[in-house]
Amino acid sequence: MIPRVLVADDHPVYRDGLSLMLSSTGEVEVVGRARDGLEAVELAGELRPDVVVMDLQMPRLDGIEATRRVAAGESAPGVLVLTMHEDDESVFAAMLAGARGYLVKGADQEEILRAITAVAHGEVIFGPALAARVTRYFALLSGARRPAEEPFPELTAREREVLDLIAAGLSNPQIAARLYLSPKTVRNNVSNVFAKLRVADRAQAIVRAREAGLGR
Repeated sequence: MIPRVLVADDHPVYRDGLSLMLSSTGEVEVVGRARDGLEAVELAGELRPDVVVMDLQMPRLDGIEATRRVAAGESAPGVLVLTMHEDDESVFAAMLAGARGYLVKGADQEEILRAITAVAHGEVIFGPALAARVTRYFALLSGARRPAEEPFPELTAREREVLDLIAAGLSNPQIAARLYLSPKTVRNNVSNVFAKLRVADRAQAIVRAREAGLGR
């Protein structure tokens, strides 16, 4: 059975061109096209594709948050990120959000088809230029600190990430841009951090975080 695919990209020329290219191969069925992240989430719930091919920078809802919402649903489709961004922050933010694959625009037809098929079968796949960096990142991460030594275990991974950036002196808008989150999502995470750490304001949170080694 060929994979059913939803294409999400805010650039109509690229979105339509990619959809036509995929359909022409006969190896996938394009069941829908989304113009932004919010529409991608809605269509993923309605159309139940096997794979969502997701751009990262889109209006209304960015691709990272859209990926998180799609991946959190029941019988969630796999998300394959296809974007111009190949920096570490974008790659790892997408992974943490639940993406199973990550390709950079410019990947050829064969590479995209192979990635779609892999993601549809529950595999994790990255473009050749990214695979070594991902492997190295997780090797460093696993050896850097044992779970028991993680500061503030009451925080989620995302809340700890936000706290680390607060301690580094970033404002909410800067954190939103760094993590590809909406301002509202950042505000909610900051409020949760303050409540869980029982601090009254940002200054107290920074003191607690830096005492624990964050923000450096």
